[in-house]
Amino acid sequence: MPDGHQLGFRTLDQEVPPGRLPVEGTFPAWLAGALLRTGPAKFEAGSHGYRHWFDGLAMLHRFGFADGVVTYANRFLDSPAYRAARDTDTIAYSEFGTDPCRTLFRRVVTAFVPPTFGNNANVSIVRSAEGFLALTETPLPVTFAPRTLETLGVAQPAPGQLTTAHPHRAPGSGDLVSYATHFGPRTTYQVYAQDGSGKRRIIARLPVRLPAYMHSFAITERYLVLAEFPFVVIPLAIPLSGRPFITNYRWRPGRGTRFHVLDLSTGASHGTYQSEAFFAFHHVNAYEHGNEIVLDVCAYDDAGIIDALYLDRLRSTDANQPEPRLRRYRIPLNGGDVTREPLPAVALELPRIDYARRNGKPYRYAYGVASAGGGFPDRLTKADLHDGTSASWSEPGTYPGEPVFARAPGTEAEDSGVLLSVVLDSAAGTSFLLALDAADLSEIGRARVPHHIPFGFHGGYFPQLSKGA
Repeated sequence: MPDGHQLGFRTLDQEVPPGRLPVEGTFPAWLAGALLRTGPAKFEAGSHGYRHWFDGLAMLHRFGFADGVVTYANRFLDSPAYRAARDTDTIAYSEFGTDPCRTLFRRVVTAFVPPTFGNNANVSIVRSAEGFLALTETPLPVTFAPRTLETLGVAQPAPGQLTTAHPHRAPGSGDLVSYATHFGPRTTYQVYAQDGSGKRRIIARLPVRLPAYMHSFAITERYLVLAEFPFVVIPLAIPLSGRPFITNYRWRPGRGTRFHVLDLSTGASHGTYQSEAFFAFHHVNAYEHGNEIVLDVCAYDDAGIIDALYLDRLRSTDANQPEPRLRRYRIPLNGGDVTREPLPAVALELPRIDYARRNGKPYRYAYGVASAGGGFPDRLTKADLHDGTSASWSEPGTYPGEPVFARAPGTEAEDSGVLLSVVLDSAAGTSFLLALDAADLSEIGRARVPHHIPFGFHGGYFPQLSKGA
């Protein structure tokens, strides 16, 4: 059995029906509904291995809550990519860092056509007018049943060939806002929104010569911000190179980072602002303050983190990674230079906030995973952005995932609630769901799963699913 964090990159083939988990401590009685997560769980097809963490075949996980009882079930997302791997032992669809063997003619003919993607939605989960969606960066969101985890089909595709798995709720309307890169003779960033009835509208189209890889974006009450990092691609290179998708991008620090600010209602450009070169997967939050936008990110000095997440490196005994740092940028809406200022000196990733109340608005607390000295993340961290302090939870031999904030009903304090994190216990060879008090990161309870859960990325707590655990 692998030692330490390496177990989190070993395939989980076992699917289990809903069952009650043993609980140590307590889970609050007000915690009701479900924590739904998606993430890679199968890392090979026969003798062929996937190359990158982002390529693993998606599995859905459901933790149900009712009156302190915790249940668990898991199920592979029934995608074309998964069926091909299961039934034919082949990698049949392009992924982030892995590409099936195809002729040059087939690459050119099929590149950027949605059926070439395997619907491997292993990044995040969102609820939309079309139901519950599992998302990745390819344009085909997958619908699933939130109680049974049954795969139901494909929802409305994104208007492009590369999109984000991190759409936002518009703070005013509640519309689901996202963007996609539409590659072609005239490549554009297409910003779009879906209302509560499922109707979609294009907010803006931004022409771009060298499109950047942007994993997420920021939103405020009035604006949308695309942070265009200098990690860019010549569009025609993707189908012609014969290389996996992400290997076609190049780091061009001389371009700097460009912040495109768009009016959320009209799509009109409010300007493009520039800072020094940096890279980020995740925005933490953004908000308006007077005549500026305050934007917080988990920043890296360059895009080397992408190479650090190849599976051969993650499975090595020396899995040191570039450290992301909380960083704040101030974008002057009346013109002038973008300024940068430090935030609490913690290496925080997979950030979460009290999203329902603080998205796009001033906030104080951010939660995420962190590491001690550049190793694989082994602790949960809370950063206080007002006074610059931080707190953490850790336990030897354990590796927590994204901390999802669940707010205690009827409370006003921003950190009144619990953090829910799936934690790998390397010594036991299994995982458990951890519940922490979000105020001080003290442990409330844990519920052990009968197997290990491979490291995933994102999920959400949905109190609407409250009829039983």
